Amino acid sequence: MPELPEVETSRRGIAPYIVGQRIDEIVIRERRLRWPVSLDVDQRLPGQTVTAVDRRAKYLLMHTTDGTAIIHLGMSGSIHVVRHNTPAGIHDHFDIVFGSGISLRYRDPRRFGSLHWTDDVAEHWLIRNLGPEPLGDTFLGKYLWTKSRGRRVSIKQFIMNAEIVVGVGNIYSSEALFLAGIHPRRAAGRIAAHRYDALVAAVKLVLQNAIAAGGTTLRDYYGGDGEPGYFQQQLEVYGRDGQPCRRCKRPVSVMVIGQRSTFYCKRCQT
Repeated sequence: MPELPEVETSRRGIAPYIVGQRIDEIVIRERRLRWPVSLDVDQRLPGQTVTAVDRRAKYLLMHTTDGTAIIHLGMSGSIHVVRHNTPAGIHDHFDIVFGSGISLRYRDPRRFGSLHWTDDVAEHWLIRNLGPEPLGDTFLGKYLWTKSRGRRVSIKQFIMNAEIVVGVGNIYSSEALFLAGIHPRRAAGRIAAHRYDALVAAVKLVLQNAIAAGGTTLRDYYGGDGEPGYFQQQLEVYGRDGQPCRRCKRPVSVMVIGQRSTFYCKRCQT
């Protein structure tokens, strides 16, 4: 599933091609995505000029002169820049067509992504309750420590909660907890402030490294330029159950927390 680094990689891949470009039309081949594509999109996008491409959590925000298109990649979605005459495949559900001879094409085999139009991004129902960005200045150890007081939920579930902090999905939470030396099942409310400082630093480092590597290729994820991400080659614990820990050489373990596979080292994480 595309997580924050994959979405950020896609944003960086498409922005140079579409910012400043006028939208001629939108071609919707399949409206039945996770939520049906509303007619607002058809009516409002054509004729607009793209002014910026941003990201909020795992959502791509395509700002125009008259509003914003919100694109969610879901579990298997990807978005690419293609030429007008590129034939569409069975899973290519919509094209945003520009006058420059290119289109922004959305592909999603599982149809768990979505496309929305809004005049107010901050108040859109997908956005308004989200926590801070993990790479932003407000995401600090003190913030997490304060939010965690009295919480019995596991620390892994806590940092995967988008109302606490956005974009720390299953892969990167496992990796950050390993770097911080924190056992993923430990109760969030029983972690000391200095350990939260270490965890925030680990989250930022893992996400920055993943973005630099173009994301993590798992199953069918590709970036906005059509190239796979390479962070999978740098993973410390995720997907490495039974293999030696890179620190202590003890086999990496796996367990299920919140219905998600969780990878960790019994010796290095307490």
